[in-house]
Amino acid sequence: MSQADDHAGSRRDFLYYATAGAGAVATGAAVWPLVNQMNPSADTRALSAIYVDVSGVEVGTQLTVKWRGKPVFIRRRSAEEIEAARAVDLGDSTLIDKGSENHNKPGTDASDENRTLDEAGEWLVMMGVCTHLGCVPLGNGAGEFGGWFCPCHGSHYDTAGRIRKGPAPRNLEIPVAQFTDETTILLG
Repeated sequence: MSQADDHAGSRRDFLYYATAGAGAVATGAAVWPLVNQMNPSADTRALSAIYVDVSGVEVGTQLTVKWRGKPVFIRRRSAEEIEAARAVDLGDSTLIDKGSENHNKPGTDASDENRTLDEAGEWLVMMGVCTHLGCVPLGNGAGEFGGWFCPCHGSHYDTAGRIRKGPAPRNLEIPVAQFTDETTILLG
């Protein structure tokens, strides 16, 4: 084998590798925009977690904020509301959903202690979406159980957001939330 044949072989190998490399780069450049479009948009990422100042929420009142395109009820409950919610027997036949939709405490029952943000039970944070057809329930003591009432189809929720009467199949969902300090709640 001559030196010219060795040179031709290495040149051929170089052309194969260069062509394969250019093809890989071109394929990556073509595929990347298709994969990248599946990522959430910047406005969606920005709303994935929000801080809510609750310093102005008085006892017995509610603040409604929008998070991930849905209303969230942040209620600072009165002692009477806490007492009414904790007095409910979980074996009560009027409790339609005895489980919990609490993302902070998965696998728990629907007791008031498991649905509130703090141990005292003063702060209740729930998604403001009826679990029947997605309407927004009325609050501030509405309905037969002093909590929330969905006028669309007549679902009644108690002061802990548990479904007690009507077509809704589940309690109002408890989102991921925590206090970051005494007056700020982090949703998400």
